Amino acid sequence: MRIEIISGSPRPNSITRRVALHLQHWIDQNTPHEAGLIDMKDWELPVAQTVFVSVEKTPEQFRPLSERIFGADAFILLTPEYNGSYSPAMKNLLDHYPKQHHKPFGIVTASPGSLGGLRASQQLLLLIPALFGLASPYLLIVPFVEQKFLADGTLVDESFANKVHNFMTEFIWLAEKLLPERISV
Repeated sequence: MRIEIISGSPRPNSITRRVALHLQHWIDQNTPHEAGLIDMKDWELPVAQTVFVSVEKTPEQFRPLSERIFGADAFILLTPEYNGSYSPAMKNLLDHYPKQHHKPFGIVTASPGSLGGLRASQQLLLLIPALFGLASPYLLIVPFVEQKFLADGTLVDESFANKVHNFMTEFIWLAEKLLPERISV
């Protein structure tokens, strides 16, 4: 199974990227699945005017991105909180692609504040059904993110390891259960 982690902050020194790196490493170390990282800082997509309906119908400079989106079996959406919601860059990315029928989505929010992006998580819970995706009911909310993860994704707050483990095992369980459904459709 191919899982794409979408790190929603376009900022060059994003602290939420730390969590994305950790989750990618967790998948590589604990599952047989492949994990990719789509970092919004690497893609300057124009405001969505048309939907990229296939790799071949994607503008040349965005074809590598489209190959990853169309090739993904599951997604983890990771975002900081922007005024009580998820990042506009992530929304713009998702608006460039067709509906994600029956694909599982994990929701992760991270913030330097005490709420950890909780309000953004609630907005993502509304977005995923609009994409025809299926949200894992287990969320990973990361308050005080810079105190929990180093820039390279290393978890330094071991008391948070159980939360990561619970989120990931439940998300992987859902994704594995949905994969046969997606193949047979």
